[in-house]
Amino acid sequence: MNYHQVEFEAAFGTAGQIFESTVPEVCFAGRSNVGKSSLINKILNRKAFARTSQKPGKTITVNFYKLPGLRLVDLPGYGYAKISGAEKQRFAELMEGFFAQNRKIATVFSLIDMRHAPTADDLNMLHFLLQAGYPFHVVLTKCDKLKKTERERQRAALQDFLSFLPGEVKVIEFSAVTGEGCEQIKEIIEGIEDIAAAGNEH
Repeated sequence: MNYHQVEFEAAFGTAGQIFESTVPEVCFAGRSNVGKSSLINKILNRKAFARTSQKPGKTITVNFYKLPGLRLVDLPGYGYAKISGAEKQRFAELMEGFFAQNRKIATVFSLIDMRHAPTADDLNMLHFLLQAGYPFHVVLTKCDKLKKTERERQRAALQDFLSFLPGEVKVIEFSAVTGEGCEQIKEIIEGIEDIAAAGNEH
C-alpha cells in the first residue's frame, strides 16, 4: 500500500450529499477527541493530513480520503455534550444516513480512549456494528498516557467491558505518539486492499 498517494476527497455534512460507494471503505468511528484524525495521520505518516481539532464536536462531517483501491472514512465524533440539539440531530441523521446507504464497508475501526471505561455511546456503537453485521475492530487509543500498572489494570477492566465481542474482533492498543499498534492496523487495511485487488483481476 502506497500511503503517499492519499488524497483528501470530500467532506459531507448531510447524508444526502454523500457520493456513491464504489470501492471498499475503511471507517473510523469514536467519540469526539478520541483520536480518529491522529490515527489516520499516523497510518499515512503525515503530521496534519486528516483534520484534527482541539475543540471536540466543532465539525460534524464525514471525511473521505482516497487511496489506491480503497477509501478511508473519518466519521464524525459522537458524545460531545456542548453542541446544540439541532447539531445533535444533524449528527444522528448523518450517521444513520451513512450506514443506511448501500456502502462497501470493508471494516470499521471503533476507537475507545484506553484511559477510561467505554461510554454508553461507545458500547452502543459496538452493539450496532455487531447487530448490523459489519466487520470491525476495536482500537484503544492514547495507551502511551498510562503507566505500566495503570495500563494493565485498564486492559483487564476493558476486557470485561468488551467480553461480549466475538473472537474475530481484534482489540488493538494504539498510540499516535509512539506508533504502537500502527502496524497491526495497517496490516488489516492492506489485507483489504489485497482482497480488492484480487477481485479486480477476475
